[in-house]
Amino acid sequence: MPSEAEAQRHRWRIEAREYARHERRRGRRFAFTRLVPARTALVVIDMVPFFVSGNPYCRGIVPPIARLADVLRGAGGTVAWVLPAVGERTAVADEFFGPEAAEMYRTSGGTGPMAERLWHDFVVHADDLLVEKSAASAFFPGRCPLPDLLEGRGVDTVLITGTVTNVCCESSARDASTLGLRVILVADANAARGDREHNATLHTVYRSFGDVRPTAEVLGMIETPSGPSAR
Repeated sequence: MPSEAEAQRHRWRIEAREYARHERRRGRRFAFTRLVPARTALVVIDMVPFFVSGNPYCRGIVPPIARLADVLRGAGGTVAWVLPAVGERTAVADEFFGPEAAEMYRTSGGTGPMAERLWHDFVVHADDLLVEKSAASAFFPGRCPLPDLLEGRGVDTVLITGTVTNVCCESSARDASTLGLRVILVADANAARGDREHNATLHTVYRSFGDVRPTAEVLGMIETPSGPSAR
């Protein structure tokens, strides 16, 4: 695990007025007050050396992700590791990013066995899912097998973690919500380049797509399981 000298944590926040807005609308701060571990998946986005090694905020989220994975797995839930696929080079990407940057992002997930391409502090277990995505979102139709695999396991709730908060994690949260899944973005288990970008996504997701909760609260939900009918 990263030392304190190597890692940073975002100073995340949701404004009080946003909490108050939802409390007025639905009578409670959070939409999803309970979860069923067996119907819950921890979705870990893009925790590969390309992103983690160069960003102290990414190194800071390694311990909470590992803890969430251990606890959810132990409670009968699913852990899904999502890696960037090496896709075809396109003229549009070259035009948008510039050829050099486009090639860098195209190959950011590395090559070889997927488990070996994850950040080295993570351990993939036999029942975990290990998939690639060829878009920013892990839930965009036709660009990742994850939605079908989760449906096959009866998953109705996803805990979104990983990097970067305001690109692939936010895209995944939006599309998961569109597909009808219960979305919880884990505030201190996502990482961006800085607090401003990170908190902008927390605001957007909490306002329109799902709940935003810290690791400690999500662990409490996992460790206090509810019956299938409790929502």
